[in-house]
Amino acid sequence: METAIEQAVERVVATMRDQLGEPLTIDDMARAAMFSKFHFSRIFQRVTGVSPGRFLWALRLQQAKKLLVSTSLNVSDISVRVGYSSVGTFSSRFSKSVGLSPTTYRRLGGFTSEISVDSGSSTPGRTNGIVEGTVWPRPSGQRGLIFVGLFPDRIPQGRPVSCTILDRPGPFVLTKVPEGVWHLLSHSVDSRPDEASEEQSLFVGNYGPITVRRDSVVKSADVRLKPMRALDPPILLALLDVRKTALNSVSSHELAA
Repeated sequence: METAIEQAVERVVATMRDQLGEPLTIDDMARAAMFSKFHFSRIFQRVTGVSPGRFLWALRLQQAKKLLVSTSLNVSDISVRVGYSSVGTFSSRFSKSVGLSPTTYRRLGGFTSEISVDSGSSTPGRTNGIVEGTVWPRPSGQRGLIFVGLFPDRIPQGRPVSCTILDRPGPFVLTKVPEGVWHLLSHSVDSRPDEASEEQSLFVGNYGPITVRRDSVVKSADVRLKPMRALDPPILLALLDVRKTALNSVSSHELAA
């Protein structure tokens, strides 16, 4: 049964990818899945971790990322191709989700050397929590930087409330975590990204949701990296530059050799 449900969701994701520039309603998606509208929304959320609408929205921005670095189309044309009628709205949502404006993202080739945290999520004058865990290795001999961060939902976008960067699988500690419910998301970029597409070079892992209370310590928040699948929510953050990386607004540290 689970296989049949995943196959139904995969059909919907394929339909989304084929129609990124066109209006696509929940009814359209439910027909592609061959489920009732209300049953479809529940199973899609169960399989992917996010609602159908948010998944479609993330796919559109993911496609925009690809077009910015692989074509010479201007930002206005790209916004139309991914379903936006307003270039201003597109640019604003892209910048908020990816962490870079469309033009800056294009200029940097789709990579960033800095990850900033959302310092506004912390409550002034209050001690925040700690999340500890381990990133287990991906099933590959290649090495790459590993990003670990806490987000409000299952889509890695915007600024994490706390994050760290590892140069190899192993234990991690996230500090100054605000009270709330967070999703621990991790991804690893292939150490040779030019030799593969983004999908082929990405490994992802997730844990949660995690409830963090004042002064609490959450232990054993472990994630195991696996090849990214079509059913995994797109990574909207600009990928880490494997040549040099820093944490901005977090205590910076030199990566181990």
